[in-house]
Amino acid sequence: MKRTLGLLLLVLLFGSMKNDNEQRASKERLGKKVVIGYVGGFRGLVNMDLISPEKLTHINYAFVDVQGNRAFLTNEKTDTVNFRKLLLLKKKNPALKILISIGGWAWSKNFSDAVLTDTSRAAFAASAVDIIRKYKLDGVDIDWEYPGRPGEVGNIYRPEDKRNFTLMFEAIRKDLDVLEKETAQKKLLTTAVGGFSDFLLHTEMDKAAKYLDYVNLMTYDYYSGKVAGHHTNLYASKLYPGANSADIAVQAYIDAGVPVSKLVMGLAFYGRNSKVESGTATGLGANYIKGEFGSGFTRIKDSLINNKGFVAYKDKDARASYLFNANTQTLITYDDEWSVTEKCNYVKEHQMAGVMFWEYASDPKEYLLNEVVKSFR
Repeated sequence: MKRTLGLLLLVLLFGSMKNDNEQRASKERLGKKVVIGYVGGFRGLVNMDLISPEKLTHINYAFVDVQGNRAFLTNEKTDTVNFRKLLLLKKKNPALKILISIGGWAWSKNFSDAVLTDTSRAAFAASAVDIIRKYKLDGVDIDWEYPGRPGEVGNIYRPEDKRNFTLMFEAIRKDLDVLEKETAQKKLLTTAVGGFSDFLLHTEMDKAAKYLDYVNLMTYDYYSGKVAGHHTNLYASKLYPGANSADIAVQAYIDAGVPVSKLVMGLAFYGRNSKVESGTATGLGANYIKGEFGSGFTRIKDSLINNKGFVAYKDKDARASYLFNANTQTLITYDDEWSVTEKCNYVKEHQMAGVMFWEYASDPKEYLLNEVVKSFR
């Protein structure tokens, strides 16, 4: 009996050391910074041939829904195939971690109900961890948009979300700790959060951060009210008044008590288009008429920069790039290689955990991911 227990302890110890060594090796390749890519399984089957696992430390699989106060695989038929194929990517990068991301813009409606009581929180946490247990995944990412404030029209939110947001992570972490003991493998808990300071008014991020491995700042989709501005700028622009930037968000989260070593900078692998009124030479700072999601960066780089009536500009103060078509009064703001390099340098300078991006399919030629890898090396 003692010999059996001794062998079991050695196996567990070896497994733990092997996982730690793999993770260390992966981070060493990337300058000890995390590179977290969101991969969209909500569309159906993912083409894994387009993913380069050696360039990533983590993949967050988007999205798992919240239904009946439980984490729920709405597209189970394709999700399960995607999980199996994602795990095969570990053959190329054994240190790669695969997480499920629960929620997102379209599937955050029921979070508030799911975590409202001790009983519902326990059931929700168990359902989330059961998914990663069943499919041998590495962790849970929560993308609640948003606790305590409106997100998509029809979303449920209430003042109690502020405290329940923290208690949700406590409950999930508790179940993950159990799974860690079962598997002798580290299980991660992360969250994607609003890249704007108002998010902090409706959460207890200092308390929540104690349960989290990484806090992924969604430093994109910024709006400037009636004035057209950047959607993913690193700093404030001098060309228009604006309350949001990645730098402002990072400092706000640090001031709120989140360790900078857990903060992850968000990169936009897509552009946003704005229709603007005439009156400015480059569209930036013009009166805003309407907006929409734009193209992914691969198409922007290959087909739109200084092409089809679009002229490329750089806002050096904001460290942000943009296109303007004076004929159609269309402004496109986006991350490019230059702005991504600036953000990676910021991450290194401020000793942040690394970067994450939304999302992989937007830049299939990996122009921006390659820039991230080069910057962190």
